[in-house]
Amino acid sequence: MSSPATTASAELRTQGIMPVPTRVIEKIVLAALEEDNPRGDLTGNTLIPAHTTATAAVIAREPGICAGLETFIAAMKLSEPTLVLTPALADGDAFATGDTLVTVSGPARGLLAGERVGLNLLQRLSGIATSTAAFVKEAAGTGARIVDTRKTTPGLRVLERYAVRCGGGHNHRDNLSEAVMAKDNHLALLGTGSTLTNALRKARASLGHTVHFEVEIDSLDQLDAVLAAGVDTIMLDNFSVADLATGVRRIAGAALVEASGNVKLDTVAAIAATGVDVISSGALTHSVRALDLGLDIRMEAN
Repeated sequence: MSSPATTASAELRTQGIMPVPTRVIEKIVLAALEEDNPRGDLTGNTLIPAHTTATAAVIAREPGICAGLETFIAAMKLSEPTLVLTPALADGDAFATGDTLVTVSGPARGLLAGERVGLNLLQRLSGIATSTAAFVKEAAGTGARIVDTRKTTPGLRVLERYAVRCGGGHNHRDNLSEAVMAKDNHLALLGTGSTLTNALRKARASLGHTVHFEVEIDSLDQLDAVLAAGVDTIMLDNFSVADLATGVRRIAGAALVEASGNVKLDTVAAIAATGVDVISSGALTHSVRALDLGLDIRMEAN
């Protein structure tokens, strides 16, 4: 029989949302449990008899998009392997206030020991998915992709980026080893005009043919030099909407155009309407509000 986590992963793949491997989730959750429960739950072990069993449900206190169910399951099962968990929906699903996301039953001590870690991760990841979905909705119909950045919580990047996918967004490069991305501090060391063009061309020639090359500029004055280098993506950073539209026209399909900086829920629609291909926002992960989810518990009759 397949486990709830295995079933959920299969459902995600059919939705086009690549799940996080269970071994990766368990490594992260184990570290969180060790931080929260290094020598046992003193409160639970003092107050709750070992034989006590309970049933609990994660209830939404506000509407949102679900992400992180498998992290909640892992927190519970790693705290007490005999706990039985039943998801009521799948990651990527929308839910309303009062909806049940997952139920859990079994030894009360284990349930209480895993509660905080499981909820912390589920609330944060669902918050990211919910925020991402709102950005995606604003950009709908324009062809612009909403993507995250490397401004993630240290140690949680793989989960936070997964949550972005659950919300309908996409991921930027995963790490510094994955692609070349020349930002303002790199360009400051490379010169301007033809000197910059030559430096970028030389760098491009040294790379394998599968490596993506992106360059960030903060002024239209830099555009011609970067265009001449033949890079794959040009990021227009902190441009006004008018300058974004100008940049898109001047690039004219010679490279993908990414907009970044000052991307907020009330600005993203106007940015998307300029014709950019990608809109990246660090706010999707670095300043998201955890969703309000609660764990309601009751003792079972013994």
